[in-house]
Amino acid sequence: MDRPILEAKNLTKRYGENTIFQDINLSVNQGDTIVIIGPSGTGKSTLLRCFNLLTRVDSGQIWLDGQEITAANYDENEVRQHIGMVFQNFLLFNHLTALDNVLIGLTRVKKMPHDQAREKALRELERVGLSDRAGHYPGQLSGGQQQRVGIARALAMDPRVMLFDEPTSALDPELIGEVLGVMEQLAREQMTMLVVTHEMGFAREVADRIIFMEKGRIAEEGTPDELFYNPKHERTREFLWKITELYGKQDEAKKKGSAE
Repeated sequence: MDRPILEAKNLTKRYGENTIFQDINLSVNQGDTIVIIGPSGTGKSTLLRCFNLLTRVDSGQIWLDGQEITAANYDENEVRQHIGMVFQNFLLFNHLTALDNVLIGLTRVKKMPHDQAREKALRELERVGLSDRAGHYPGQLSGGQQQRVGIARALAMDPRVMLFDEPTSALDPELIGEVLGVMEQLAREQMTMLVVTHEMGFAREVADRIIFMEKGRIAEEGTPDELFYNPKHERTREFLWKITELYGKQDEAKKKGSAE
């Protein structure tokens, strides 16, 4: 049996007296799409940030491809080349074009020659459907386009794993689909992904496994069919019903507003 590409054992994170999450154990195989859901404030985003060492855990270990990346002497920049992250608020450089936002990591981190880096950056922009926007600045792009530049920037580093932290939460409803479409294509390409999202349609259709977190712990995990149609815990059933109902009503209201 192949060893997991990403593995977490007994992860705990605290800020002072506040425990963000505790005793998290998670195993991710090559090509998996894992969707993490749960109420706000339960540690989902912090957990993602711990996987590429933007935030350090207080205890527990993380392994990437068999190497412990939480070891004291492990190079954080090395980790971030192999574990890409896409944030909810894009975090692009506003003074750089879309092309240069993708290019900068290749030249500064990977030390790639400029011509080779430019060719690679253009390929990644084409991959997310933005080859015609390479010379545009973030202020000239829609939110969905900015987020796709962010995805291209992460992909350009050829990561082993991609982390998505609520990548559509800052987008208008009509722009969400274009970002989810790119993520669905990555799943078809067998990119290993961990995704924190409230997009239940994406979770149901694309996830290999869904993890439901509550109060800083993994309350339940399973296939989409198991969690949506036969959850083991009443709290999981209640959460999924509420969030599906809430987002369904919001979508209807927004569609009605657009029509008017």
